[in-house]
Amino acid sequence: MQDRRPGCLSGLLKLFLLDALFDWLQERFGFGRRSSCGGCGCGFILLVLFLILSCQVIMGTDWFSLF
Repeated sequence: MQDRRPGCLSGLLKLFLLDALFDWLQERFGFGRRSSCGGCGCGFILLVLFLILSCQVIMGTDWFSLF
């Protein structure tokens, strides 16, 4: 069996969708809630999850393959 990793277009699409989801979640629950304590806590948790997922997408994508 051949180990197939997603190509660069798939990786860029995943990063775009992850960024859009992160922005929406930050506005609703995270740092976008201004001066609430819950916003800081949830914002930090969302930031850590975003960093983990984006590293997973970046490391798992074959950036030299178009598809």
